[in-house]
Amino acid sequence: MSAKVRVRYAPSPTGHLHIGGARTAWFNYLLARGNDGKFIVRFEDTDQTRHIESGIGNQLDGLKWLGIDWDESVDVGGDYGPYRQMERIPLYKPYIEQLKQKGVLYSCYCSEKELEEERAAQEARGEMPRYSGKCRNLTAEQEEALRAEGREPVLRFRVPENEVIRFTDQVRGDMEFDTNGIGDFIVVRPDGIPMYNFAVTLDDHLMEISHVIRGEEHLSNTPRQIMIYNALGWEAPKFAHLSLILNTDRKKMSKRDESIVQFIEQYRDLGYLPEAVTNFITLLGWSPGGEEEIFSKQELIEQFSLDRVAKSPAVFDMDKLNWMNNHYFKKAELEDIVNLALPHLQRAGKLPEELDEETRKWAVMLIGLYQEQMRYAAEIVELADLFFKDELEFAGEAKAIIEEEHVPVVLQSFLQHIENNEEFTADGIKGFLKQVQKDTGHKGKALFMPIRVALTGQTHGPDLNVTAYLLGKEKVVQRIKKVLS
Repeated sequence: MSAKVRVRYAPSPTGHLHIGGARTAWFNYLLARGNDGKFIVRFEDTDQTRHIESGIGNQLDGLKWLGIDWDESVDVGGDYGPYRQMERIPLYKPYIEQLKQKGVLYSCYCSEKELEEERAAQEARGEMPRYSGKCRNLTAEQEEALRAEGREPVLRFRVPENEVIRFTDQVRGDMEFDTNGIGDFIVVRPDGIPMYNFAVTLDDHLMEISHVIRGEEHLSNTPRQIMIYNALGWEAPKFAHLSLILNTDRKKMSKRDESIVQFIEQYRDLGYLPEAVTNFITLLGWSPGGEEEIFSKQELIEQFSLDRVAKSPAVFDMDKLNWMNNHYFKKAELEDIVNLALPHLQRAGKLPEELDEETRKWAVMLIGLYQEQMRYAAEIVELADLFFKDELEFAGEAKAIIEEEHVPVVLQSFLQHIENNEEFTADGIKGFLKQVQKDTGHKGKALFMPIRVALTGQTHGPDLNVTAYLLGKEKVVQRIKKVLS
């Protein structure tokens, strides 16, 4: 890519960073970093009814957690600012005047009620709703009369008739739109604040954006924006529209879909690793050359290109994300996993807020016991629940195992070795199990399964020696006696 790459992520500050927005930001970031380009974060806050003041901070915090840094934005400044649309309104005024002078923009005095009636009539006739152009050619006298009624006009863009808008989408290929199906669209509200399509076009040009990478839902906005570029005599950037993200039922992902964790902040709070999340969202629509699915950040920067972004929708599979995060957990430093998991045990009331040295050492061993198994850090509460229970319940396969005929002999022998020895360590317990095998003649599953079930209520789990050690001598004796009784 020879031309200078300048890309932007431009959310509305209406809340937290959604997974779809995160993917858009990440793809822009990868393209910039892989081509020695610039990545800009800009905020489209002209819709003041939806504006949430904390929204900007929430978006930036989410991006930072993902490992995304930016070259220009509200917090770091830059030569192309301001980076909030509401602060850019004075920059738009000369271009509004220029297009009014050229007759490209005109005042429309239609009320919301009139527009609604027009839309309803068009739908009743089976037509695609669009503005009819009622105010397109008002005389000065007609405009004056409408103003005298107290009507406040919007400014509409005069869409050329019988033209085809063509552009090459970097993901979808050649696209074309018939202007007769678009209708004159509003570019400035009565209060002088520009609408999305107008402001975004001016911002992208004035900030010298080279590539506009965004979601498929913006595809229908592109011909409108290209008409604004043409009217101002500007060259449009390259456009790339990313496919939708579907849920596992292959339906459009809804913010109310509880089968998917929706917001980046939730992943952070559940104890996912950011490198697993970014690896996963990269594969939501982009495919590498081979079968490999695990990539470092640097590998993704080096390999990412728009020509490998798919046109077809991507399916968000939580199971795959959990598998991927587990892969990263296994390779992580134990201390990093402890820092993620420990607060969950404390919030659940399993461990005190302030830990003495001995309790912390125990907690570190406990979390280490489940590091290979955890899909995300919050799971530690459920996985380790057996260590905090006073009573175990035996059901299904576990109940069947402790009712087997040879079990009392195995448990009695194990109990005897534990009670008759001062040493209670993981290695010591390993030695006791060897002794039980010698004493009883039972080995393998017949030996380990009854002891595991008696101590944990489960038929499968992590290292039995460490599990028994972490339960503590008192609890081990108590649980064995309970089963024997």
